[in-house]
Amino acid sequence: MPAMIQSGNSLWTQPPQSGPSPCDRYKHACCSYDGSVYILGGRDNRCLRDFWRYSVVRNEWTELSCTSEAAPEELEEHSIVAHEGFLYVFGGLLESAYTMCRSALWVFNTEKQKWVQCQGKISSPQAQMPTNRKGHSAVVIHSSMLVYGGYIDMKGSSQEFWSLDFDTMAWSQLNGSQKGSLGPGPRHSHSAMVYQDCMYLFGGLKGLQEQRDFWKWNSTSTMWTSLRNKSGPSRLVGHSAVAYKDSMLLFGGGESQDSPKNCLWRYSFSTQTWGQVSTHPGSNPPNKIHHCCTGLGPSYKSNTSDPTSSSKLNDRLRPFKNKCFPAPLTFLGSEVAIELETFSPQHCYDSNTPPNCSKLEKSKQGRVENNHQQSEDCLTFENRAFRKQQSCTDGDLLHEVEEDISMHLPDVLLVLGGRPCTGHSPISIWHMTLTES
Repeated sequence: MPAMIQSGNSLWTQPPQSGPSPCDRYKHACCSYDGSVYILGGRDNRCLRDFWRYSVVRNEWTELSCTSEAAPEELEEHSIVAHEGFLYVFGGLLESAYTMCRSALWVFNTEKQKWVQCQGKISSPQAQMPTNRKGHSAVVIHSSMLVYGGYIDMKGSSQEFWSLDFDTMAWSQLNGSQKGSLGPGPRHSHSAMVYQDCMYLFGGLKGLQEQRDFWKWNSTSTMWTSLRNKSGPSRLVGHSAVAYKDSMLLFGGGESQDSPKNCLWRYSFSTQTWGQVSTHPGSNPPNKIHHCCTGLGPSYKSNTSDPTSSSKLNDRLRPFKNKCFPAPLTFLGSEVAIELETFSPQHCYDSNTPPNCSKLEKSKQGRVENNHQQSEDCLTFENRAFRKQQSCTDGDLLHEVEEDISMHLPDVLLVLGGRPCTGHSPISIWHMTLTES
């Protein structure tokens, strides 16, 4: 295999957590929308039925209802995507005769914070709807959710390729669903992401065999293309991929369930080359498989929920500065005091008490020093804003400030959960900040 190309540097930190939070898990699903991360189901030592929202700004979890008639049951290896104020969950039901004859689709309204009754329809009298499956992928292109592959009970790995039109809620099958057609073929436990109206799929299991092939599906031509991958990752299952600037970040997974890796790869769409991202000394990413990854901030384009948000704040300073270091929130004035401070992983604190640690020196802004203090000081922003006790009591104003901050979160990749789990401890969360080389 050719020598690996280094593609930037990564800084990994694990923020302390306090207050109610979900237990650690794997084979769950998550997505980000409007500055929050939603996480649903998965497994610890059993299949879970819980639903949580994580505020990156506050570093706080909120448990949401998942017991209504419109809510899903226990799920694992399912998918969740966000589109225009709604979350769409598909698959992951425990196998039974009942699950084989229904479309495993659920919809959550993020504005009203509740599950809504909404089942998909067929696009024509001859068409069908996808049945329950696990380990499939789901992405959003334009106003459609694309679902590829998955493991279907008794049938094994599938190569079905479905589209759900959000405007009509109609299902239809796409090119590549038939045996012998050009495409990835039967696949589950793979990764998929979107860049410029194309879906990119990597690895996974074809039956019982791990794969390392790399595919592109063009939504305009509706055709598959096999991409070169000689210098890329090895065979992987249970990994994750997200869009970052003009590239794809691929993290974790392994060649088997018992061999999780912590490699971070970057694929450049402009040069069509792979590079492994190095880590700063003292910054050690976790070994993870069947985890979830989601990106927040302007560089993670596919997670932008409001295309007009950039025009709304042209006259305001950014509350965060990317590449690790926060900028002062001077635009807030004297009425509301919000601060950002670094912290030591050993310290926990509540929402009304500032962390017990030192602030970054202004002279260090814009660079990361490689020394033995990195693991203690984290050398990164803290993605948490807190209000001082003497701050204004106007809840509407504070809510407006938080919304403003959420639209300008710093570029950060979150890795949530995955194997190995930490028993009944809170879910594992890692922040990854990428610095360009």
